[in-house]
Amino acid sequence: MLLLAVDTSGKLGSFALAKCEPDGACNVLEVAPLVGGTFSAQLVPQVAALLEKHGFSRHDIAAFAVAAGPGSFTGLRVGLAAIKALAEVLRKPIATVSMLEAVAVAAGSPGKITAALDAGRNEVFAGEYEVASSGSRLIRERLVSRAEFLDSANDWVIVTPDKAIVDAARSNGLRVQEIERPRSDAIARLGSKKIQAGETVSPEALDANYIRRSDAEIFSRSKP
Repeated sequence: MLLLAVDTSGKLGSFALAKCEPDGACNVLEVAPLVGGTFSAQLVPQVAALLEKHGFSRHDIAAFAVAAGPGSFTGLRVGLAAIKALAEVLRKPIATVSMLEAVAVAAGSPGKITAALDAGRNEVFAGEYEVASSGSRLIRERLVSRAEFLDSANDWVIVTPDKAIVDAARSNGLRVQEIERPRSDAIARLGSKKIQAGETVSPEALDANYIRRSDAEIFSRSKP
């Protein structure tokens, strides 16, 4: 199965082409970078160029995997729109992958993991996962203040690519592991397993995972 994976959730993005087996294992053929701010201009022509480089056309793509968030609103919209259009034309399945799941799995060790991403404005995207060799199980994902995050992470190993969170966790005596931010090759491997498990969405149902606070929370916090 030829799989195209895309990540435009951060300041920098990437896309990957991978040959994946029925058990979900993937041989990543190449990962190509995308420069932030110009995702919309780069993505489609660069995907076409990468396919041609490896002797494929878009009709050889059997499935798609995409980082659905959390992350940049604009970046996510660009990546999701491109995958939505391609999948609709080619009638191929899509697997959505949370960047927080990719961070949790990147820890490389089993157990209770809190994946964390800097959300700006002194807030943190936090995802609690049970990670095992057979896969990961989501417990919850949420957006919290940094103080709330540090108070609630006592019993978990924190995994993050963001140094500000690493420093804050260490200064509070918490267990933390700093990793490189996962790229589209990680999205390909996780997406392949989801596709083999039947965890796919249609182009019409494809949507971003922004993990923003509900209106009720926002309005309650704004009251004097």
